[in-house]
Amino acid sequence: MRYSEILADWLKEFGYTHCFFVAGGNIMHILASVSSRFTCVPMVHEVAAGIAVEYFNETRPRCEGRAFALVTAGPGLTNIVTAIAGSWIESRELLVLGGQVKTTDLSRNQVRQRGIQEIDGVDIVRPITVRSALMDRVMDKAEFAALVRAAGAGGRKGPVFIELPLDIQGSEVSHDALDGLHTEVTMPPPISEVPEEAVARLIEDIRAAERPMLLIGAGVTRETARAVYDRFSRMGVPLTTTWNGADRIGADHPLYFGRPNTWGQRYSNLLIQQSDLIVALGSRLGLQQTGFNWQQFGRQGRLVQIDCDEAELTKGHPRVDVPLLGDANGVLRRLAAADLGDHSDWVTFCCMVKRELPLIEPGNKTGAGYISPYAFVDRLSGLCRDDDIVVPCSSGGAFTVMMQIFAQKRGQLIVTDKGLASMGYGLSGAIGAAFAHADQRVILVEGDGGFSQNLQELGTVEINQLNLKAFIFHDEGYASIRMTQRNYFGGNYVGCDLKTGLGMPDWVKLFDAYGIPTMCVGPGFENDPAFEAMFRQPGPTGFIVNVDPEQTYLPKISSRVTAEGGMESNPLHRMSPDLPDDVYQRVAAYI
Repeated sequence: MRYSEILADWLKEFGYTHCFFVAGGNIMHILASVSSRFTCVPMVHEVAAGIAVEYFNETRPRCEGRAFALVTAGPGLTNIVTAIAGSWIESRELLVLGGQVKTTDLSRNQVRQRGIQEIDGVDIVRPITVRSALMDRVMDKAEFAALVRAAGAGGRKGPVFIELPLDIQGSEVSHDALDGLHTEVTMPPPISEVPEEAVARLIEDIRAAERPMLLIGAGVTRETARAVYDRFSRMGVPLTTTWNGADRIGADHPLYFGRPNTWGQRYSNLLIQQSDLIVALGSRLGLQQTGFNWQQFGRQGRLVQIDCDEAELTKGHPRVDVPLLGDANGVLRRLAAADLGDHSDWVTFCCMVKRELPLIEPGNKTGAGYISPYAFVDRLSGLCRDDDIVVPCSSGGAFTVMMQIFAQKRGQLIVTDKGLASMGYGLSGAIGAAFAHADQRVILVEGDGGFSQNLQELGTVEINQLNLKAFIFHDEGYASIRMTQRNYFGGNYVGCDLKTGLGMPDWVKLFDAYGIPTMCVGPGFENDPAFEAMFRQPGPTGFIVNVDPEQTYLPKISSRVTAEGGMESNPLHRMSPDLPDDVYQRVAAYI
């Protein structure tokens, strides 16, 4: 058999069902082989294919199948690097098969290039992959499986890149010859469990604490969250989530107290800063989570961090009092089965702060004729069903408003890629989620600047008639960049909107060119029967949300430029604008 046929058979055996790809000459053999074995989705650009695979795998249970990306050599690889970087930072599964020139045409770093489109893809992505390999010889099944499964097996997940030279793909290989290779393969060990005695001490610490709080990150799987969900109330401990863990608990749960973050909810930031014991489960506690002023994160108490990566526990920021190396899922299951003590007074205080500080603050300014993005998201979240998949993009004003305001329902899936915070992720990720859940609706909210970076994939949406509802915040450019230039550089706007030379399309005409129906939405949209009909009907729809280009985005963590030219930020509990003194005294009683 041709070796590419054997590789495709192995991938199918490993549980892969979908291939997102951009065709090219240096993958002609493997593309022909996978085309008859998988649901193959042609994309316009390679970065979109990689992002779609990440979101497909993130939203779909492993038992229902996985997806991989297939790109050609040279520009095919360089175009997908952003997607590889995003999945690396978020610790998500992404398998990328890349084409390469014939082994006889490889430059082997002796000259810049020999083969047409040749570039050393393995070295380019090695720092941002768990495995990166050039398959310049025929491998047996065990060795190939070890490469492929490194993306999701063992410890921390991440991307895998395998480069397939054209002559290796097309070589004729017998199964007998492969069986005779017998390669020795070492698989990475599974994530270890946190020792029982350490969990027992943690349980006692929670019982002894006056103001404990759990921070649930994406290291806690959705399966674990579903398994312990009905025990959350009995635990009696306030629950918060990271942005990547946002769908682990519904916003209506009586013990849910928001998403603390640099762009977090004010009440949630205040509460986590007043906790005397923060237990971070499956969160790497990056700077966006702790605030850039990480020295003051959790300053009122002790911090326990449970993570599968020792480097995250010892990186030095924030201060971690009790680092526990191991699987956060096992710890949460054991906490859910334990008696964690009575913390009703603390829960009562948390409820008071939540009531006192509504998510939509009155200080924002929205021009006449525009809809407040905060009011829009509040109404949209009420209209979404509990089986919707929500993609709040990954960067900019639309993203931060979604993560501050959207009230998630139990059963919804919410997926973002906040670590890289790249524009252009929303549409591509929504496509992957739509293929992973063909019988469900996908809700995408993205700014016009971010949407523009991968708008070519509207063709992929239309030709596949995906049930995707795209809401575009049309504010004539990059809202977050414009805000930064207004706040820190006196309104010296540079390349951030139409007035400063940033080109944007006529959105209605653009969607019309792809044959996708559109509707402009404004104040009162939720009561418009035409909107309701378009929102509920299957298939793709574009909704243009007219947002004031001068819209303010508050509350926020303020920073100042120091005399040395650096930046100094407020801690999480000091969001701008300042609260009235009497209100602050009530809601910050333990600070």
